[in-house]
Amino acid sequence: MQSDRISILLADSNVLGCRLLAQALEKHQGFVVVATAVTSAELLCALRESQPHVALIGANLQDGPLSGFASLPQLREAYPSLPWIMLLDRTDPELVVAAFRAGARGVFSRSDGDVGMLSKCISRVMEGQVWADSTQLHYLLEAFADGSKPTQPLRERGLSLLTAREEAVARLVAEGMGNREIANQLNLSEHTVKNYLFRIFEKLGLSNRVELVLYAIPRLNSPPAESVSVRMSKLGSSPKSGLDVSQPGRVWETA
Repeated sequence: MQSDRISILLADSNVLGCRLLAQALEKHQGFVVVATAVTSAELLCALRESQPHVALIGANLQDGPLSGFASLPQLREAYPSLPWIMLLDRTDPELVVAAFRAGARGVFSRSDGDVGMLSKCISRVMEGQVWADSTQLHYLLEAFADGSKPTQPLRERGLSLLTAREEAVARLVAEGMGNREIANQLNLSEHTVKNYLFRIFEKLGLSNRVELVLYAIPRLNSPPAESVSVRMSKLGSSPKSGLDVSQPGRVWETA
C-alpha cells in the first residue's frame, strides 16, 4: 500500500531533472515521490501541502546558485523534525560542511553515486541514521579539527561587522546575483562592488564568494542567531550514538 511507502519531496534545479529522478526512485518499491519543486517558494509550499516523510533538496534551485540553502532557515523553523538530504552535483568541502551544519541528515553527491546508492541513503536517514561517504566524513573531521580559522568569534559577532552598504552587497550575493547585477541594483561600478567584497571577506574572515553565500544565507533570512542555534542543536541531537563502520566502501552511518 502507498501508505506504507516512504513519501519524498524532491526539489531540484529543473522540472525534467525532478521527473527523471522521481521515476528512478519510484522503481524502488518502498518510495513514492509526493511532490516536486524547482524554486525555494515552491519547496516551502509543497512541504505544507504534501507533508512528506523526507525531503531531497538540491543545492542549486532555479532561484540561483546555492539557492537550495536559502530555504533552509524557514524549513527548519516550520518543520524542525523533518529529515532532509542535500543533493550536490559534486563533493564540495564547503557545501558538505555547510549542509550538515544546517541540519542535513545526509549529503549525497550525484557525481559519486547512483540512484541505488541514493535509495540506500534515504532508507538509512529514515531509520534515524546519518549518511555521508568517506570523503565527506574526511571534510567534516577536518572542519571540526581545524582550530586555526576564527569562525566561531565571527559567528558570534555576525553581520554587525559590516556597514549598511556592505550588508546590502552581501544580501545580493546571497540571492545569487553576480557583480554586474549587484552594481546595477545599487547604482555602483563593478570595480566598487569588488572592493566591497574584498572588505567583506576581510571583516568576516572568509576567502571566497561561496563561503560568503553560505555564511550570509542563514543570517539574512532567519531569526536571531541564538534561536537558530537552539533549533540546530535539537536537530543534531539523537538518542542514538556511535559509528557503524562494519560495511566497507564509501558510507559511514551512525546507528
